[in-house]
Amino acid sequence: MAAAAAAAEFEDGFPATKLFNQGYSYTYDDVIFLPHYIDFPTDAVQLSTNLSRNINLSVPCVASPMDTVTEASMAVSMAALGGIGIIHSNNTASEQSSLIRSAKSHRIPFASNDIRFVSPDDSIASGSVFDTAPCVFVTENGSDSDRKVLGVVDKVNWERLADKEARVSSYMNKNTVTLPNTYKFEDVAGYLAAKELEFVPLVSGDGSVVDVVSKEDVERIRGFPKGGLPSVGEDGEFLVGASIGTRETDKERLEHLVKAGANVIVIDSSQGNSIYQIEMIKYVKKMYPDVDLIGGNVVTMYQAQNLIQAGVDGLRVGMGSGSICTTQEVCAVGRGQATAVYKVSSVAAQSGIPIIADGGISNSGHIVKALTLGASTVMMGSFLAGSTEAPGAYQYQGGQRVKKYRGMGSLEAMTKGSDARYLGDTAKMKIAQGVVGAVADKGSVLKFIPYTMHAVKQGFQDLGASSLQSAHEMLRSGILRLEVRTGAAQVEGGVHGLVSYEKKSF
Repeated sequence: MAAAAAAAEFEDGFPATKLFNQGYSYTYDDVIFLPHYIDFPTDAVQLSTNLSRNINLSVPCVASPMDTVTEASMAVSMAALGGIGIIHSNNTASEQSSLIRSAKSHRIPFASNDIRFVSPDDSIASGSVFDTAPCVFVTENGSDSDRKVLGVVDKVNWERLADKEARVSSYMNKNTVTLPNTYKFEDVAGYLAAKELEFVPLVSGDGSVVDVVSKEDVERIRGFPKGGLPSVGEDGEFLVGASIGTRETDKERLEHLVKAGANVIVIDSSQGNSIYQIEMIKYVKKMYPDVDLIGGNVVTMYQAQNLIQAGVDGLRVGMGSGSICTTQEVCAVGRGQATAVYKVSSVAAQSGIPIIADGGISNSGHIVKALTLGASTVMMGSFLAGSTEAPGAYQYQGGQRVKKYRGMGSLEAMTKGSDARYLGDTAKMKIAQGVVGAVADKGSVLKFIPYTMHAVKQGFQDLGASSLQSAHEMLRSGILRLEVRTGAAQVEGGVHGLVSYEKKSF
């Protein structure tokens, strides 16, 4: 009796089962893990994980299917790092399929986002076309849809030209050196060095230009830290995901996406526990049983169980937790993300279904919490928005370089079709569940994601967990303990008491 009393007296923190069953909806900042025992170095931590039932990733990062976050460039870079990007569906089926084909045609991260085309009869009157590209490609009609090269005009030769109004057919280089787009980065870099070339176009099997790599691109990419093992399929192509809705027209979209090579399909809905999604899940699994399907969004065990029984291969968790989402404010439904991830993962784990923690990720600590609480991956929107790879052009706002970032529930996004995500595409009145904002320039994901993952590894080391699977087991067994942080504790846990400071993560 005395021993039991002593054990109770020295009990430190709470097991997750006790903490998350008290009727509170906790966010990531509300809770903190207590450190455990370290017996391995940081580099020993393994972050390999499952995105879905049959898809593995070497890093637990997923780019959100938002039209200001994930298109081809983001999908390529995320796959190169070992994660995956889910290309948004706020466009036509043909546009989305084209983005998938573009992403899967690459073997290295995008070197050039701005490939220019002209026809033989065109003149290059302005040097501005060379601002972001080392060359201009000459094709029959000079459009992006026609990428079969007749010749190339490089910046050096154009600058030497006396008559800038001359037709490009009179001076273009018809004997263009190209490399197959199947070449890996080091192969392309080695070729450039051996041949002493300034740039080399990469072409597909039919001779269409996919990308162009310059010496400057090689130096830039080599300067990035190492990520995880790239996410590639059995065919050697990058893994790329795509989102769909639950409308009847999405069945036709789905067919286009599968033909384009999408490796995983994500049903994009703010509240996934609906007859519309359940019917779509059954349709997808019947028509394309070999394609992994991720359902959601859900935040309760009941919601999760319904979609698991319908046949999903993964679940997306989160409702109203995104930085640009106002669902909880507008509709009075949702759940704190820490509680949602723990609750859904508890039931999903029983069926072997991985979950994606979607929303609420602002720093590496949030990623550690999401993964330890039961998520297999984290889906990020604002964390990736503003990066070089995110869609859109940079602008200056108050002297700061920014990119637009908008919620798919914003009225602006809804005008392009995302209102279907909120089951509002047939409603006469559109009610916004998101906002339009701006995010500061973050640079390339090829740089900050590897640093972020190293910080995550340090967090796992402090927990005494050498892998995601180990962390999940330690949480379920009660070895890992948590506590709720007061407002004062949250202030204390951040930067405080300084007149001024500069915050840099790496």
